Amino acid sequence: MTGKELKESLRSGRRVYGTLIVSTSPRWIDIIGQINLDFVFIDTEHIAIDRHQLSWMCHGYTGKGMAPVVRIPSPDPYQACMALDGGAKGIVAPYIETVDEVQQLRGAVKTRPLKGQKLTEYLNGEKDLESGLAQYIEKHNEDHVLIINIESRPAIDKMDEILRVPGIDAVLIGPHDLSCNLGIPEQYDHPEFMAAVETIITGARNKNIGAGIHVTFAEGIEKEMAWAEMGANLILHSGDILGFTQVIHNEISILRKALGDDAEKSDTTINI
Repeated sequence: MTGKELKESLRSGRRVYGTLIVSTSPRWIDIIGQINLDFVFIDTEHIAIDRHQLSWMCHGYTGKGMAPVVRIPSPDPYQACMALDGGAKGIVAPYIETVDEVQQLRGAVKTRPLKGQKLTEYLNGEKDLESGLAQYIEKHNEDHVLIINIESRPAIDKMDEILRVPGIDAVLIGPHDLSCNLGIPEQYDHPEFMAAVETIITGARNKNIGAGIHVTFAEGIEKEMAWAEMGANLILHSGDILGFTQVIHNEISILRKALGDDAEKSDTTINI
């Protein structure tokens, strides 16, 4: 899936499927290419991936038909530009809480290569672009996807205003950060958390903006299906390190119990 196809799917309500990729191994691209994904999520906010690694990962996954969506470390337009220069098709901006943050990211992702006063005047609605430039900008950025993280009460309270900014293709919920901001850390069944998720998903979809939540917690697939029924169409499921850890942990536990070795270790929980 290209960035343009991803963007069109998100806005139309069609579901797209992806997973978090942590490994920077070149071998991984061929393996992930067999999973039937539409996009891969590469997180540079929490994972130590440098610009060189990120760039070849983006080009590699693009070559396999999966749009690379990169979460930058902060809602910084310059970091967004660097990721796009490296080959990213989509940008995820973390912990958005203000309209100004989104406007700046819109400038970086949707109106490249405009900068400086000309960009500011355009974003503020003070001046229109020349017709030839407007056509160039649209074509130059047609493959770029802008996704914002909504993961706090202030962001939810300002959501209507935030989502009126042109150019937002999807919102992504960070469940861990959202639960902590609500004062109910990792209580994903809590009524307040569930209500917040529903507010975000329905608010975005009512504006023809994609919506999703990165599900990484145990037994989350049932909730994913329920949220998809609610309208979530950005399906970001688990991740390579999560899948590896869960499978190997379960299988080693089975072996320990069956062979009678350190049975107490078989029931330990893991945290990632």
